[in-house]
Amino acid sequence: MGMLSRKLGVDLGTVNVMIYAGGQIVLQEPSMVALTIEEERVVAVGQEARDMYGRHPEHIEVLRPLRDGVIADYEVTEAMLRYFFRKISGRMRVRGPEVMLSVPYGVTSVEKRAVHEAAVRAGAREAYLLPEPLLAALGAGLPISTPAGNMIFNLGGGASEAAVLAMNGIVVADSVRMGGMRLDDAIINYIRRKYSLVIGEPTAESIKIQIGAATALPEELSMEIQGRDQVGGLPRTITITTSEVVEAIEEPLQAVVGAAQSVLEKTPPELASDIIDRGVVLTGGGAMLRGIDEYITRNVGVPAYRTEDPMVTAAVGAGRALEDISFLRRTMPTM
Repeated sequence: MGMLSRKLGVDLGTVNVMIYAGGQIVLQEPSMVALTIEEERVVAVGQEARDMYGRHPEHIEVLRPLRDGVIADYEVTEAMLRYFFRKISGRMRVRGPEVMLSVPYGVTSVEKRAVHEAAVRAGAREAYLLPEPLLAALGAGLPISTPAGNMIFNLGGGASEAAVLAMNGIVVADSVRMGGMRLDDAIINYIRRKYSLVIGEPTAESIKIQIGAATALPEELSMEIQGRDQVGGLPRTITITTSEVVEAIEEPLQAVVGAAQSVLEKTPPELASDIIDRGVVLTGGGAMLRGIDEYITRNVGVPAYRTEDPMVTAAVGAGRALEDISFLRRTMPTM
């Protein structure tokens, strides 16, 4: 049978889409679509669209159909999902997949309905939604079915979510619609202010990945970057260091960590003691930032640890949830 008859776990993120099936990640692509401005015809999706970003002609625009973890452009999101489903399956016209999608904690019923309808119209036979912190905890292998408290902090591209879980449910959670993309914006603004140099999002993201850190490193890293001089308008090259990135992203990082602090303040005492013993588990692409575990430990007063492969944890959890009927019946009683 074709892949489209399978169960798919989908982490529908602002920056990346991850799809899990059959025990492995089968798709990992940027959440980006290129389309013509006048006809709104899709010309590229995923990595191909990402490669066009900032390099496309005037009649084409490249956009992210999701913003802050929720759908900003319904039709483009549907087209993107349809493309990814077909890419996984080939073009075999078999029954559509059963799909479990992650949604940010605290999304409205309207936002949930938009995600569900986009998945069904894109070819899913059935589409289920569960909060991303719950799926990330499942993907990280946390014992969330027990009465003991477990805390997850999912650091996404568009939203950051902290949650305490027990007995297969979320006891307390908080979400801020701020994540890795805000760090990129902070780097762009810092370089513009300090060096009068204009850089784009891809360059800022590259800086964050290659030399970025949440705290000072024992050994300073540096890289050369190119941009457009704000005064003269001509290309210029500068060297930027890790300590400058740490300074640039301090403010948005404080806002992100505020979600974890808020959750710990509202956690029942019995579960709080469990979390002090077990620590906070970090998932999502933001958990890849150097020193983020140390930064969160210092700011919330509880040890923080990143999972083995934090970027794919929510997609893995979505796939596992769909494969575990008993888990689904406990968390989604209407099934």
